[in-house]
Amino acid sequence: MDQATSVKPAQMKKRRNITKTDIQQFLLHGRAFIALILVTIVFTYLVPRFLTPANLVILSKHVAINALLAIGMTFVILTEGIDLSVGSIAGMVAMIAGGMIREGLILPQLGIIIYPHTWMVIVLALILGTLAGALSGYVITRFNVAPFIATLGMYYVARGIAGLRNNGYTFPNLVGRPEYGNTGFELLGAGNFLGVNYSVWLMVILAVVAYIVTKRTPFGRHVYAIGGNERAAELSGVRVSRTKVVVYSISGFCSALVGLIIASQLVAAHPLIGDAFELNAIAAVVLGGTSLAGGRGGMGGTIIGAFTIGVMQDGMVMLGVSSFWQKVIKGAVIVLAVIIDQVQARMQERIALQKQQEMAAVENS
Repeated sequence: MDQATSVKPAQMKKRRNITKTDIQQFLLHGRAFIALILVTIVFTYLVPRFLTPANLVILSKHVAINALLAIGMTFVILTEGIDLSVGSIAGMVAMIAGGMIREGLILPQLGIIIYPHTWMVIVLALILGTLAGALSGYVITRFNVAPFIATLGMYYVARGIAGLRNNGYTFPNLVGRPEYGNTGFELLGAGNFLGVNYSVWLMVILAVVAYIVTKRTPFGRHVYAIGGNERAAELSGVRVSRTKVVVYSISGFCSALVGLIIASQLVAAHPLIGDAFELNAIAAVVLGGTSLAGGRGGMGGTIIGAFTIGVMQDGMVMLGVSSFWQKVIKGAVIVLAVIIDQVQARMQERIALQKQQEMAAVENS
């Protein structure tokens, strides 16, 4: 009886410690969802029209753009990389697509101008964005350039090409001409299916595909392995260089898709499309629980993070918050999310060490 009595308090204490740890883990893992609920409540209270159907339609379009960029960024960050060129690639692709619709493809050697069909314009633009991302990945892997530097270089190259395409001017009125068969471009951004904007459907489809790829395919496991320990992944047979090139290609594809959607929604292409969009993408990914150290996180958290950033952004606009303060707040959110991620990493290390000590104690007994 005395032994049973002496053991019971220790067991109860152990149960309380586990419960406390579980709660802490829940709060850390679910931080993006908790943040989403909180910001939604706050802006609903401050802006009574925030949850009106008309505003929700606008919000869903903004969330879709953030989420599409963040999906590609998630693949990159999972490999312990970063892509600063997503916004500028979106702008470059928008200008290239706008030029093909307005001016066609000029072949001076043959003295002809080709006006591609709208779907061909979209396909060519997506290929261009994918190749831009692949080029960043190739520079990173082939020449061992830091992802920050390589994608920063691509940031300037793509933004420069966007400006050069029409000498810094906008391509307006991208409705095409029936005789050239290039009409209908505006449907990509303004079209609806079952009452839902195409951009939202694209977000859902891409998110589902990305989730399956990361969780159910060898490629997804390779991505996590590279982020967890690149050298160990290479020794285990993972083709690290090829995987990284594909990862940055995916990011470039997502960026190109965003550029096309924005140009379609505006029915115009401007060289500054996508300016500072990389900030929103990184914020959504980090807030969603993907570690900047790589190897930890997922698409589910990224989508919730994109919703959180979208709600914050639209709420601040409706409140009339200065665009400069919006950048300050987004930067603070990124820093806070990274701090929380570090706390989570240290907690997981402590839990793992505790489990090892418990197992050792059991074996010794």
